[in-house]
Amino acid sequence: MTASVLLRTLAVVALLQFIGHGVMFVRARPTHGPEEIAVVEAMQSHAFTFAAAPRSYWDMYFGYGLEAAFICLIEALLFWLLAAVSPADVALVRSIAALFAVANVAHCLMLLRYFAFPVPMVFDTLIALGLIAVAIVAT
Repeated sequence: MTASVLLRTLAVVALLQFIGHGVMFVRARPTHGPEEIAVVEAMQSHAFTFAAAPRSYWDMYFGYGLEAAFICLIEALLFWLLAAVSPADVALVRSIAALFAVANVAHCLMLLRYFAFPVPMVFDTLIALGLIAVAIVAT
């Protein structure tokens, strides 16, 4: 498989990750009982001044969740565009593939440490392995 085909495939995987994370995050509702509902309500109702603006922990939680989804979209677009890079720029493809492979491994480790959700870890692992393959086969 060529680096270009791998990158296009990884772009689709990252796009699926964006769609899944975005839809899941925006539509998620507390379902684990009254304790979870109380925590979410407390996060939403208690505001404080942060960077000169009133914010709640819910604002930050929700904002970072959307940002995580958006990063998956940017990654998908980057991989798609990178697939069309000239063979003369193979060093650029390799360096970007290596950088994003490390980033996906780091993200997977953070998921393991702080969330332990297996589905996003599968996506990050597939993307990291695919990018390692891109870095190896890019010519």
